[in-house]
Amino acid sequence: MTTPLTECVILLHGLARSAHSMDKMAQRLTEQGYKVLNIDYPSRAHPIKQLAEETISEALAQCKDMPVSFVTHSMGGILVRQFLSNHSIKNLNKVVMLGPPNKGTEIVDKLGHLPGFHLVNGDAGMQLGTSELSVPNQLGKANFDVGIIAGTQSINLLLSSLIPDTDDGKVSVENTKIEGMNDHIEIPTTHVFMMRNDIVIEQVICYLKQGKFNR
Repeated sequence: MTTPLTECVILLHGLARSAHSMDKMAQRLTEQGYKVLNIDYPSRAHPIKQLAEETISEALAQCKDMPVSFVTHSMGGILVRQFLSNHSIKNLNKVVMLGPPNKGTEIVDKLGHLPGFHLVNGDAGMQLGTSELSVPNQLGKANFDVGIIAGTQSINLLLSSLIPDTDDGKVSVENTKIEGMNDHIEIPTTHVFMMRNDIVIEQVICYLKQGKFNR
């Protein structure tokens, strides 16, 4: 006799990635008994607001009346913040963000003007700078239960040289933080591969179950 699914977990990948990047996370969460929706969305095709409205609305429709949690990588976390700035989700449980540019990233500040940057990263990528006018910095503090995992290793020393202090190759540890967050932990992993890291996945499961990370 199978155990009935009691919670819906929506996975949102990062910029210029696909749902495939979250496959390992999806498998492990499914094994834990969650109804998992590993959402694929065209991250480079539209601005953040449009991506958030279309992607999250469609995903929520599949969760019906179940409690809903989100696990996001990178820009996926900004989509959740964008959506929640305009909507309330009555059965929202927890949000776990992996390497989110919650205060933007200096990479956009310093490389956004270069030919080809917009082509590669789209409108949404251009909105992820660190200025007060960037989308992440206009969304305000978190008024929902969120735990954040920041990576501390990089495989791209060139990009890391553009970022002050400790970073994961794309986002500094400091810029993953957001006012109102419930918990924050640093893991020795890179931005590109953190969603497939076994330690990260175990911390995600821990937060979803207990509302805090395991130290």
